[in-house]
Amino acid sequence: MNIDEVWFARINGWAGQFSSLDWLMFQVSQESNLVIPGIVLVGYWGWKKWGEAKIAVPCLALLIGASDLLGGQLKMLIGRPRPCQVFTHIHELVGCGGAFSMPSNHAMNSGTVVGFLVMLYPALGWILWPFLGLIGLSRVYLGAHYVTDVLVGAGLGVLLGGGVGFAIKALVFRRKSLPSGYRSPHK
Repeated sequence: MNIDEVWFARINGWAGQFSSLDWLMFQVSQESNLVIPGIVLVGYWGWKKWGEAKIAVPCLALLIGASDLLGGQLKMLIGRPRPCQVFTHIHELVGCGGAFSMPSNHAMNSGTVVGFLVMLYPALGWILWPFLGLIGLSRVYLGAHYVTDVLVGAGLGVLLGGGVGFAIKALVFRRKSLPSGYRSPHK
């Protein structure tokens, strides 16, 4: 057994032991549970900072789609079987999922959102980084992914989201905050 399998067995071994923990991990892993909070946050963002939200929200929506597409393509390229296809005795609290495991699209999409938002608003990190960790942990706990699937997915997502967030912050939001008579020395 390699280290990834050992960590998977340890984390997944908790599944089925505590019904409240099973419920929490299942809820954290459901994308549909993020729709209403997401709509509320987008509405609040638009209300407080319309100029930023009207640019950032569509960019974030496109980023999530791109992240999901990229994750699916990487799964096909890497071709790593899911734990439920390898082990006979796991605590599988959700279906086995698609054919391949690496990277975790849940972790990649979540990492994209977190990287993007934390780049724009670093103060959100205290809540978003632990939430990203909880989502990743839930995927292993539920039996859907290995630890490295989650780490790779989250890492790629943070790089993608953070990179685009950095570009928007530097190229769009910074220009809007410059004084009206300011001329860039680079022109």
